[in-house]
Amino acid sequence: MAERSFKKEVQSLYLGAGDTFRGEGILAITKALLEAGVAYVGGYQGSPISHLMDVLADAEPILNELGVHYESSANEATAAAMLAASVNYPLRGACAFKAPVGTNVAADAIANLSSGGVTGGAMIIVGEDFGEGSSIMQERSHAYAMKSQVWLIDPRPNLPKIVECVKKGFELSEASNTPVMLEVRIRTCHVTGQFQTSDNIRPAFSRREALETPRRDVSRIVLPPASFVHEKEKIEKRWPAAQAYIAANAMNEFFDGDVSDIGIVMQGGMYNTTLRALELNGLADAFGHSRIPLYVLNVTYPLVDAELQRFASGKRAILVVEEGAPEYIEQAISTMLRRADIQTRVHGKDVLPMAGDYTGAVLQQGFAKFVETYHAGMVPVAGQKAGDNRVKAALAALDGNVQGRPPSFCTGCPERPIFTAMKLVERELGEHHVACDIGCHLFSILPPFNLGATTMGYGLGGASIAAFNMRAETEPTKRAIAVMGDGGFWHNGLVSSVGNAVFNKTDNVILIVDNGYTSATGGQDILSSHHPNAERSTQNPIEKAVRGVGAKWVRTITRTYDLEKMTRVLREALTTAAKGPKIIIAQSECMLNKQRRVKPQMQKAIADGKRVVRERFGVDPDTCTGDHSCIRLSGCPSLTVAPNPNPLRREPVTKVINSCVGCGLCGEVSHAAILCPSFYKAAIINNPDGRDRFRDRWRKRIIGFLQTRHAARVARAAA
Repeated sequence: MAERSFKKEVQSLYLGAGDTFRGEGILAITKALLEAGVAYVGGYQGSPISHLMDVLADAEPILNELGVHYESSANEATAAAMLAASVNYPLRGACAFKAPVGTNVAADAIANLSSGGVTGGAMIIVGEDFGEGSSIMQERSHAYAMKSQVWLIDPRPNLPKIVECVKKGFELSEASNTPVMLEVRIRTCHVTGQFQTSDNIRPAFSRREALETPRRDVSRIVLPPASFVHEKEKIEKRWPAAQAYIAANAMNEFFDGDVSDIGIVMQGGMYNTTLRALELNGLADAFGHSRIPLYVLNVTYPLVDAELQRFASGKRAILVVEEGAPEYIEQAISTMLRRADIQTRVHGKDVLPMAGDYTGAVLQQGFAKFVETYHAGMVPVAGQKAGDNRVKAALAALDGNVQGRPPSFCTGCPERPIFTAMKLVERELGEHHVACDIGCHLFSILPPFNLGATTMGYGLGGASIAAFNMRAETEPTKRAIAVMGDGGFWHNGLVSSVGNAVFNKTDNVILIVDNGYTSATGGQDILSSHHPNAERSTQNPIEKAVRGVGAKWVRTITRTYDLEKMTRVLREALTTAAKGPKIIIAQSECMLNKQRRVKPQMQKAIADGKRVVRERFGVDPDTCTGDHSCIRLSGCPSLTVAPNPNPLRREPVTKVINSCVGCGLCGEVSHAAILCPSFYKAAIINNPDGRDRFRDRWRKRIIGFLQTRHAARVARAAA
């Protein structure tokens, strides 16, 4: 169950010639793939590509009508390896995943694919997750493009241009027998707009034809000495062919301006931000007309020498807008111009930050510095300082008034009790080395849990404690703990973490969080998802897989909210005399996905007049001690503090707010930690039946009687 359904939006993929598409970039890319005659698509979810995978999954009926095969791949390497179908056959294929981590995983497949080259167009759509809001380490795809000689397209964030780059990208791939990368940034994926559509095209050459008439070209296989020939072919044939196609088809764009002695060269994806920064400096209007000439690199690798030389000739200086480090494009341009004996000065990282997100404010300051060097007084002084002053004023207003609020688990998240149990066991056995993994459970490194020392990659939590595999004869007093999610387990962890631990007889603990989905990437189904899926094979138990690779000590907890059991199993894993890896599988459905699934069902049942019971928890303020250990050991967003109703007590009490989903962890924590008995469970009943009404009447009578008696006692005591 993905976090968002595109069932309605994918109907726009049926649009034909002369129609107008309106929507966001993700849908436009999918429509462009169909108009380009793609034969197959694979991919692995991850921001900002997750929604593309969700669109493709919801569009399967349309894809099937066109004879297009779609697969949700096991990981990024699997997705990239699919493109092998385009090596010998004129099949257009695409795969998609998040960069840079997905590109890391797929690097082996990309290197082999690029070495042998392709016959059909092969496109790798990488979601460039770069900038301050990124969820991953700051790296760029550009290095992979250069390393493997894959052409890199970075389209201007404009729907007609994105669609054009997809179509021309396939043609570029076929013209140069080289796979291409389509780099789409977060803003590009979600930019909205419109374009004139064309008819969808069935693949000119089908997968069935490829199977019935197999082809084989030994020279395309990466095997010495052919691999050496591939390297020469890349430089001597494919590179010139790519440059010729890019120039002949005007894939890069030139925009004139009246300040013609300077110019700006930019990555295509930086175009919108560049225009906004120029507008703030009074150097462009709101309609995108720049006074400074612009050269927009919709293809950032390879660069076209003749185009750059033509743009730079006669100019005193050019500024290269290249987000991220190192400055690959700036270095290449400098070398290119010097070799052509063009003495135009090249600016870039000398006036713009070496690293970081190139926001409008950042570019505004850099552009002002660049323009002032050659045209003093052209940029208003106020334009240079206003943004900076606003930022300083905002920071000053926030200073000391806003508390840090680290990311945390969702309300009712089944992973929260796992780390609560770890903290309780820590009280008994002391601190342990805890290795994290990619996924929601990574929030455990932050308050209130403060667990976790490292994270090495998706499914590599277990592998990252390999160095702490103590030999049996040394009798270590503590064991290391590794945590990974079910998504990471199927992505890479089964072999790299669990299989490796079994093979090397590690004596550490691997805890696998089985919440039923790849929750961190949007809630997509995986092999072990607990609910049936008509299009995929689910309900394959993780325990069966780990036992299949030889794990012996395996414990499955089917309800993580059972804090007593979670604590007991963790304690056993850390203290048992049994050797070999200790595998704990902690199961409970992701609460976010559960609510997405259950709420519509509940609302429909209520509307139909059926009896529906919802559980909620609360705190008795008269009983609460104000210790707040329940908050410190849980961190649930539905727990907060409220004024103490007792005028003789100053400490605030705990309060449960309306976001509570009734998971029961707060009460479990209070019991396990031997805290105050202030938590209570309440049942909210919609459409009560006769028995509910009967019980309600009797409860009101009994409670009324007790309240009256209590009031009488208070009155007598006061008298």
